[in-house]
Amino acid sequence: MAYGIFESDDQEDITSFALSCDDELLVTASRALLLKQWDWRQAQCTRSWRAIHTVPVASMTFDSTSTLLATGGCDGTIKIWDVVKQYCTHNLKGSSGVVHLVQFHPDISRLQLFSSSLDCGIRLWDLRSSQCVCVLQSHYSTVTSLCFSPDGGTMVSSGRDKICTVWDLGTQKAKRTVPVYEAVEGVVLLPENQDFSQIGVKSKDLHFITAGSKGVLRVWEASTARCVYTQTLASTLTPVSGEEGEEKDDDPRSLTHLLHLPTSSRLAAVTAEHNIMLYQLPGLTTQQQFVGYSDEVLDVKFLGKGDSHIVVATNSCQLKVFELLTNSCQILYGHTDTVLSLDVFKKGSLFASCAKGCSHANAVGSITCSRMKASFIVSGSQDCTVKVWDLPADLSTAGAEIHQLTARATEKAHDKDVNSVAVSPNDKLLASGSQDRTAKLWSLAGEGNVGLLGVFRGHRRGVWAVCFSPVDQVLATSSADGTAKLWSLQDFSCLKTFEGHDASVLKVIFVSRGTQLLTSGSDGLVKLWTIKTNECVKTLDAHQDKVWGLHASRKDDKVVTGSADSNITVWVDVTEVELAEEQAKQEDQILKQQELSNLLHEKKYLKALGLAISLDQPHTVLTVIKAIRQGEDRRELLEKTLLKLRVDQKESLLRYCVVWNTNARNCQDAQAVLQVLLTHLPPEELLQYQGARAHLEGLIPYTERHMQRIGNLLQASMFLNYMWQKMRVAGAPSSMGQDEEMDTTPLAKPFFMIDKEKRKDSGEEKRDTGDDSDSGQDEDPNCPAEEEEEDDEVSVTKKASTTDARLENGESTKTNGNRRSESEESSEEEDMEEDDQTKAVRRLPVSSAPQCQTLAS
Repeated sequence: MAYGIFESDDQEDITSFALSCDDELLVTASRALLLKQWDWRQAQCTRSWRAIHTVPVASMTFDSTSTLLATGGCDGTIKIWDVVKQYCTHNLKGSSGVVHLVQFHPDISRLQLFSSSLDCGIRLWDLRSSQCVCVLQSHYSTVTSLCFSPDGGTMVSSGRDKICTVWDLGTQKAKRTVPVYEAVEGVVLLPENQDFSQIGVKSKDLHFITAGSKGVLRVWEASTARCVYTQTLASTLTPVSGEEGEEKDDDPRSLTHLLHLPTSSRLAAVTAEHNIMLYQLPGLTTQQQFVGYSDEVLDVKFLGKGDSHIVVATNSCQLKVFELLTNSCQILYGHTDTVLSLDVFKKGSLFASCAKGCSHANAVGSITCSRMKASFIVSGSQDCTVKVWDLPADLSTAGAEIHQLTARATEKAHDKDVNSVAVSPNDKLLASGSQDRTAKLWSLAGEGNVGLLGVFRGHRRGVWAVCFSPVDQVLATSSADGTAKLWSLQDFSCLKTFEGHDASVLKVIFVSRGTQLLTSGSDGLVKLWTIKTNECVKTLDAHQDKVWGLHASRKDDKVVTGSADSNITVWVDVTEVELAEEQAKQEDQILKQQELSNLLHEKKYLKALGLAISLDQPHTVLTVIKAIRQGEDRRELLEKTLLKLRVDQKESLLRYCVVWNTNARNCQDAQAVLQVLLTHLPPEELLQYQGARAHLEGLIPYTERHMQRIGNLLQASMFLNYMWQKMRVAGAPSSMGQDEEMDTTPLAKPFFMIDKEKRKDSGEEKRDTGDDSDSGQDEDPNCPAEEEEEDDEVSVTKKASTTDARLENGESTKTNGNRRSESEESSEEEDMEEDDQTKAVRRLPVSSAPQCQTLAS
């Protein structure tokens, strides 16, 4: 369990850190060339000082007394610091390039420091004379770690050149070179006078353990250069590279660090995926695993007897199984690419997972299990197909044997990516939801066939999730249009629509024996709906980003959610709603809405705005702002009203502005509010608002986009003005010369006349004779034009691509996945609006140069 999070005030990347041997001091180095000393138990910085290095610090270490600190810089110098008296004692020069390794000899009486840099040599420094005594040459690649024998006379070095070298420090010569056949990142000497026969140690000679790119721990006998023990890992479909196989640079199981914990007689190994593995000596048995970094949580499900565990799919090829009682984790390997979806069989002991694998022609974005017994699974893919896969008769006796499944049926199900599939409780029906804005019902009863029964039409954007009711013949769907719907399985009609999310609804599930729905969205919210009353009775707000994972336990007493913000939350008693309390809240909301309407009618804008903010409904607050800006003296009225708000109300208003500014329809209102706040409030006050820095950073890119759009519109209108001034007046004498100036006085009537009735008729005629390929879809006639446009929503199979980006960039990044947010969808709407506005300008005459109106007016 983490003790705390250390955040530096300078917001600079930490390039290196070290913990003292007595566990009292923690020192970090940042790109700002500052060294900071922390009280790590209180997560507080106690002092900071300049590192003197001209470039960032690459490595650092404490001596055995915890009084000296060595820092190795990218400038090729090494500094020694007295952390008690707080001054620099040595400045060692002579290394070639970046000093990536510094380490004191454990015997402090020797006053020796070892370092390694770009030339792959190991330098021995005498701290009495501040001179380099010798350079130990053996490695041809980066030296990664050093360890010393108890008597201090022998040292073992490891490198990425796949060798370890045993050194005699008395003669300063190499005694033996041990070929390890893998890039070694860490080496640890086994303690003396202990029985390690369980791991192949038969003699009292010096033995050491290596950790490297193959992801296994190996024990070596130094005198014979022989490997006496190799750790065995669980067999998977894609095992770690063997002795004969080639190593994979991106193997998630490769080890990057190895540490000895002598007090508890354990080893700590760190994997490339930032997971920490604790092994107990003398048997090197796995004692505990910690997940260091989860990235986006893409799916999560309850698992085990009594829902005692949860299985989590993150932006990785690994699966993580957590025990809820202890938080201990087991990491599962098998996939070769990012796992996108999970499902659990009825008994809860087996589960299925799908990834960007090769069973389809493209990435597999969704999977569902049979409900009656573990007899088949169904997968949906970005290749627009669904496949039905039969399972072996008895998986419980299959053991560790790996079965290659063959698809019983393959069906071209949709015109775009299949985002979700679900099997009915009786295993006879299959539902699929797609990016093509439809959901479909299929029959699974036929032998080897998947038959289409009907199509559910009505969503205005892609369908993210489908789910069968456990008790009724209805299907629930959720969509990127911000709604969830209930459909009849008899006539495929829409029974109910649930509206309340401000963004895409990513998941929908039935709870409370089919009487309630849970939905999760891109807005980070989870909402509980009562189906009978069609009302939202509870909202869970614990995530800051898209909630991809949503699952309820079999007793509906717990709910687990997983989000793109890397957090996993287990909720208790979500579905136990106190009806009287909720009814009172609903009645109070109705009364407040009525009061707000009355205040707006009476033009009591200050009270109306305060009431709207107290409801914490950004859309309601926006309605009040629009009402204020409709008057003649709107600028003065808005300024007067906003400045009378309390500090907490202004803080909420700033947060709402960030949301409004992402939409072209509301950006002018957002900019008007921002103009008042930025003009009349000092920066010191604004920066005190919670999340103010992040809010202001979020405003910049969209504001620039709005300004660019207005600039383009201005340029277009100015061009028309130029054309207008150069045009001949209709009916002018032919004797007028080409260069003769014409009268630019505005005409009494517009020169260009637009017959709206004629245009309307022609438009209807065009629709009547146009392509009716989509006429089968029951579109809402009241939908705006942009809703009818083909949406470019990112599909479920692209919801996590930061793993690919991380592999390309050579680093681990925590990204928001590849799914585009609602704000990005709004930017598409802005582009469509811009085209419409430009076309309108081209049709209308311009009598004088147009004036550019700022966004904040």
